Amino acid sequence: MEEEFLEKVTSLIEAKKSDELKEMLSSMHPADIAELCDELEPEQAKSIYLLLDNETAADVLVEMDEDTRKEFLKILPSETIAKRFVDYMDSDDAVDLMREMDENKQEEILSHIEDIEQAGDIVDLLKYDEDTAGGLMGTEMVVVNENWSMPECLKEMRQQAEDMDEIYYVYVIDDDERLRGVFPLKRMITSPSVSKVKHVMKKDPISVKVDTPIDEVAQLIEKYDLVAIPVVDSIGRLVGRITVDDVMDEVREQAEREYQLASGLSTDTDTDDNVIDQTKARLPWLMIGMIGGICNSLILGNFDSTFQRYPEMALYIPLIGGTGGNVGTQSSAIIVQGLAKNSLSTNKILKQVLKESLVAIVNATIISMLVYVYNFIRFGSQATVTYSVSISLFAVVMFASIFGTLVPLTFEKMKIDPAMATGPFIAIINDITGMLLYMGITVLLS
Repeated sequence: MEEEFLEKVTSLIEAKKSDELKEMLSSMHPADIAELCDELEPEQAKSIYLLLDNETAADVLVEMDEDTRKEFLKILPSETIAKRFVDYMDSDDAVDLMREMDENKQEEILSHIEDIEQAGDIVDLLKYDEDTAGGLMGTEMVVVNENWSMPECLKEMRQQAEDMDEIYYVYVIDDDERLRGVFPLKRMITSPSVSKVKHVMKKDPISVKVDTPIDEVAQLIEKYDLVAIPVVDSIGRLVGRITVDDVMDEVREQAEREYQLASGLSTDTDTDDNVIDQTKARLPWLMIGMIGGICNSLILGNFDSTFQRYPEMALYIPLIGGTGGNVGTQSSAIIVQGLAKNSLSTNKILKQVLKESLVAIVNATIISMLVYVYNFIRFGSQATVTYSVSISLFAVVMFASIFGTLVPLTFEKMKIDPAMATGPFIAIINDITGMLLYMGITVLLS
């Protein structure tokens, strides 16, 4: 957001020119107002919120940065949060907001919600794991019974639609509230004389259960080009729906977490975090990297006599270590991506390892031959380093490729986030192994 605009807003807040500020906010989208509040101090953001109507204020709160929202909510009483925000939110957004607070705060807010049914929905949704369909779903949807007549169906649809901002699908249930189909609005227009809903509904719609992981929900929505997907319980009763925008937000957050993990950050961190939080996120892997570096120095220290005989070997230590780390990271990244997109099954480990081995053979041959030619020209055919570096590179590339393939597949089997395998873990192991191979092969050729 432009600095000039921020300064103008700040000056209006300080001058208490509410009418002028309110007029400015009326033409802004909730997402833009949220961005503005992210840039302001909590007390200044509070002044902005006091000028918004309840529905806009609720929308802005949903769009705000999570850390900023937490700080902002700390200065508001529970009754204000309940009556000014939660009452005007969809159930899934309200649950996301409630998860950011401790149990005592949650109970206080729930006690101030006037709509008992809404409070009950929130309590029920809070029981689900936030990484499952149940934890992400909302309960706002248009539902009709398969045995209703067309006039009765239209009447009910109008009544239910009054309390909803968007209608993606109309879901059809039976008398036991089990999901039976989706009611196509086109049929309602083209076949108004049909006696019952069940005669025109699309049967067996794509659905997910409450315990379905979020990544599987995202894959189904992407595969079938859905705008929303219904959620059912263990016996098939319709309990909610998940919209594509909710899934995309969750997928983006998950991708950010995996990227940070692959980059060597042990916890979620952001540029706005303080020094202590950022240090806690970075230090663990840096310590592990330091231990790896010490192990390498110990390995190399045992080959002093070899370096005395062939001092030129030291020139290729960065090449061996860097190549192993790069190859391992590439292999593991491809596997992690395949697992995330569900295009790779852990049941096909042998096939994937064989495929990666063939790729590694081609890459290793090309790299080692290029280095051999370079060393042949520089040191001649009689120099030990001419052969040891090329053979070591071949061995390192082969090991790193296979290791980088097996580790994320193994992590997936063990229910550990495979993204961890694309970070410093692979680089450190490959670096140590590369040094052992390099020194060992050189000694054998001496």
